[in-house]
Amino acid sequence: MKGSEGSRQGLNAAATRPGSVVRRVREQAGAHVRALTRSNSGLTLDYDNPPGDPGLFGPDAVCWRVHGDFPAMLAGGVSALLMQTMHPLALAGVWDHSSFRTDMQGRLGRTAQFIAGTTYGSRADAMRLIERVRRIHAGVNGTAPDGRPYAASDPALLTWVHVAEVSSFLAAYLRYVGPLSHAEQDRYYDEVALVAELLGATEVPRSRDRIAAYLDRMRPQLLVTERTHEVVRLVMQMPVANPLLVPAVRIMADAGIALLPEWVRRELGLAGASVSALRRPLSLAGMRVLAPTLRWSLGGGLAARARRRAAAAPR
Repeated sequence: MKGSEGSRQGLNAAATRPGSVVRRVREQAGAHVRALTRSNSGLTLDYDNPPGDPGLFGPDAVCWRVHGDFPAMLAGGVSALLMQTMHPLALAGVWDHSSFRTDMQGRLGRTAQFIAGTTYGSRADAMRLIERVRRIHAGVNGTAPDGRPYAASDPALLTWVHVAEVSSFLAAYLRYVGPLSHAEQDRYYDEVALVAELLGATEVPRSRDRIAAYLDRMRPQLLVTERTHEVVRLVMQMPVANPLLVPAVRIMADAGIALLPEWVRRELGLAGASVSALRRPLSLAGMRVLAPTLRWSLGGGLAARARRRAAAAPR
């Protein structure tokens, strides 16, 4: 009997072992992927509390869907960064006051924390992030190489940075995740305008048509300089601490470049036949292979935690 019982226990252990191995692999893979966007801001956010708090938007918001896909958001982040650097004053502020050239991962992590915290965090945490950025912006000012003064708190610059970001995030979702109706896309732009306005932006476009019109109006103000080309070079050669993640990061960088409007790729020197002829199909193919693996490794992520928090009964 003892021998039989021992055998059954051994069989049970063997039966459960594969599941535990898969769990460990998933946890380790998720940790490596999260390290790409780990923030060094010093702020810790509690996505599980307080119970019943929907945050700034709540689980039914379109931005909860758009911002919840890690691979698409990374690709969108690359696209947004490249677009933002085409504005001479926006680039001057980042160039003079940011460590992105020596700590690109840190910059990526702080931006990722801000997007995640304002989307999924409690209302208090979201406002804490916004106030922190406003304080930082207050000290970011100077003179651009063309002699014009700049200030990160300039409402017009804040609107440009916002539009470059959210239009890239939505483009990434539509290409690499799935469709959204025109009404849902308009809802997304209307929702996220709140964060831009809380940061101090004004005249923020709140629909697809107004975003498109805004980008057309901005084209004469955009310029590609040696500094812009340096940012492109850094993005294309983005350093990755974990060698195992290098192929994934390269795929997502190409996926981000593929999102850029043709005129932006052309201005940035990324639209030549040898550069872009295969970028779109290859980025799509690469993301089809890579994205499901990343989603599996990350599980439900912050959106799942925030959904549980919002659904919990207030104490």
